[in-house]
Amino acid sequence: MYLGLDLGTSGVKALLIDEHQSIVGSCTGTLDILRPHSGWSEQDPSHWIKATEDAIAALKATHGKQLAAVKGIGLSGQMHGATLLGADDQVLRPCILWNDTRSHKEAAELDSDPKFRTLSGNIVFPGFTAPKVAWVRNNEPAIFAKLRRVLLPKDYLRLWLTGEYVSEMSDAAGTSWLDVGKRTWSSDLLAATGLNTSHMPSLVEGTEVSGMLKADLAARWGMGSKVVVAGGAGDNAASACGMGTVGEGHAFVSLGTSGVLFAANSAYLPNPESAVHTFCHAIPNTWHQMGVILSATDALNWYAGITSRKPSELTGELGDQLRSPAGVTFLPYLSGERTPLNDSAIRGSFYGLEHASDRATLTQAVLEGVAFAFRDCLHALAAAGTKLDRVTAVGGGSRSTYWLKAIATALNIPVDVPADGDFGAAFGAARLGLIAAEKADPGAICVAPATDYTIEPETDLTSEFDAAYDRYHNLYPALKGVQS
Repeated sequence: MYLGLDLGTSGVKALLIDEHQSIVGSCTGTLDILRPHSGWSEQDPSHWIKATEDAIAALKATHGKQLAAVKGIGLSGQMHGATLLGADDQVLRPCILWNDTRSHKEAAELDSDPKFRTLSGNIVFPGFTAPKVAWVRNNEPAIFAKLRRVLLPKDYLRLWLTGEYVSEMSDAAGTSWLDVGKRTWSSDLLAATGLNTSHMPSLVEGTEVSGMLKADLAARWGMGSKVVVAGGAGDNAASACGMGTVGEGHAFVSLGTSGVLFAANSAYLPNPESAVHTFCHAIPNTWHQMGVILSATDALNWYAGITSRKPSELTGELGDQLRSPAGVTFLPYLSGERTPLNDSAIRGSFYGLEHASDRATLTQAVLEGVAFAFRDCLHALAAAGTKLDRVTAVGGGSRSTYWLKAIATALNIPVDVPADGDFGAAFGAARLGLIAAEKADPGAICVAPATDYTIEPETDLTSEFDAAYDRYHNLYPALKGVQS
């Protein structure tokens, strides 16, 4: 048996697979987000441990015999979080999460130094780890003075599991401190934020062993004494391992809290000016590019809260037949935007409202707005040298056939829907645990699931979607002019 642990923003998922990669069982421990100020997003790292304990306890209650047979554990986690440790691994403050935008000034300052884009291969976004630590240095100097170690969220979980300070390439690439081409920490980039390599965990590939499960935890969970913990992956790279998106030309579109258009690459292809993320993959000698939007299902969930309806009710009102854009445009910039705007201050809006704009019209506009944000990402990936011919849909939002039809038509490429199954980050993490424990070939393990069906672009609506996208695209500079 092999266990995947995925530390997400809203919960920790524990998923068991067997040697045939069949899912045996899964359970989740819940998490909350702290938002003490506008633009802030934090979590208490002790809650990650409690959520993990809850998930594994529930798994033990239902699958104790299978849990006892675990030989390898893989980790996945939300990226970019700044978990700051002092002496004796004391947590110095709540972790500043990926969607926290308070450090936009620090990010701009670091990004103005040419060596960051040159070495990290990316714009320094406010959501990345380095500017958050720079913000702490500028605004919480007493905490910065106590800083001994910086860990990403899943790597703090690893410290609890193994006692080891270790990260891996895919997650480390999102800090702005990694030389992404060479897959090693950059002393020059660390020095720009007052740090050095002693503040950083050691690095392994995602498929390698990072440590062994502590004896007390193994005993508590009924496991053996030689359970390995793999390097694992950041959540998107882990999802790619789960989806088999590990080879050149493979791509997926993820409709989660945030949205990702993800493409695997066999070479390092940085193009920071496109605002595409160029990161190491969890698989050795492999990289990936991502267009990232900050609010995907988060936008629909926000609207569902406003209307006091469930997201599935709202999308269900539209039916399955794709409609022509109704004239209302939604900009999904509820937390700012990354690709291609790199604008943490911009905020969302509805445009074109009239008396006839009912709830279904606004639902349609929200789904189209996210689809058009993905089209922005598609163009950015093309500018970075990656042209996509088709994508596979993953994430909770992919359960909406209407939304997938809107995305296929907006992007003008087919969208493949995998056969029923859980191929997300926890599954990818479990695969990495299997690879590390058995020294297996990653290519033989990380295969793509069967395609259940394919959604083709609706070409009779192409011109209308093109016109709606042009309106969407032109609204950002107008909105920015009002908000600046």
